[in-house]
Amino acid sequence: MTMLTASLPMYNLPEMRPRNAAFWEALADEVRRDGRSDLPTELTFTRGPVPDKIGDEVLFSQTCGYPLQTIYSGQYRLLGVPTYDAPGCGEATHSAFILVRKDSRFEKPEDLRGATFALNSLHSNSGMNLPRLLFARLAGGKPFFGSVVETGTHPNSIARVASGELDAASIDCLTYVFFQDHRPEVVDSLRVIGQTPDSPAIPFVTSIATPVEEAARLQAALLRLAADPARRPVLEGLRLRNISMPDPAAYAGLLDYERQAAALGYPELA
Repeated sequence: MTMLTASLPMYNLPEMRPRNAAFWEALADEVRRDGRSDLPTELTFTRGPVPDKIGDEVLFSQTCGYPLQTIYSGQYRLLGVPTYDAPGCGEATHSAFILVRKDSRFEKPEDLRGATFALNSLHSNSGMNLPRLLFARLAGGKPFFGSVVETGTHPNSIARVASGELDAASIDCLTYVFFQDHRPEVVDSLRVIGQTPDSPAIPFVTSIATPVEEAARLQAALLRLAADPARRPVLEGLRLRNISMPDPAAYAGLLDYERQAAALGYPELA
């Protein structure tokens, strides 16, 4: 029997673990009300933000929207889309901020021509796909940066920009605000010089192996959780204002950003 897992890997600073755990406990309570008992007893905190795949064991997780259209195609069912209470977010949308060191010479994205850029993952929407379109509009069909360095995670990118090792990075606006909440001393050394286009917020998902009827019950429990006034402290701990039904077409539209960048002669962040 496959051991089911639950995880919230996208916004998962160690300082946030109790808040993420409380969210899963609240959701699991809602799911149990529908009679299901074979739930993970706790969150998995070791799952990476961009794993190799969404396996059959994934009962509940949160996954970047761009790889849903590429490396995860056909591996998932959408459950819900969050609306966050944070700068850079709209109704079911988010964006990324272009960050540099506070004492750097860069004042706007155009100034980064020839700079070193931190990329968390080639499959990241906020770290690659959104800034690719932003810089495609500035690059004139030529490489824009002196070099692009893959760091593995947004926190790693932040650390390498804060240390002065790399010049800039595109950081999901929620990651940035959670650093403000939990690691303000790091953010104090940084400065925002730009913002990417908006995109649909990072959705909650389950594996395609989850039967349709079970996924529907899981989705209903998630939406009940978001609508329950008694659960507001749990949601607010993660800056969640609402969770709504997802629009698959909105996530498919992330490939339009890819096509627009390619049409401008800038198919890769470079």
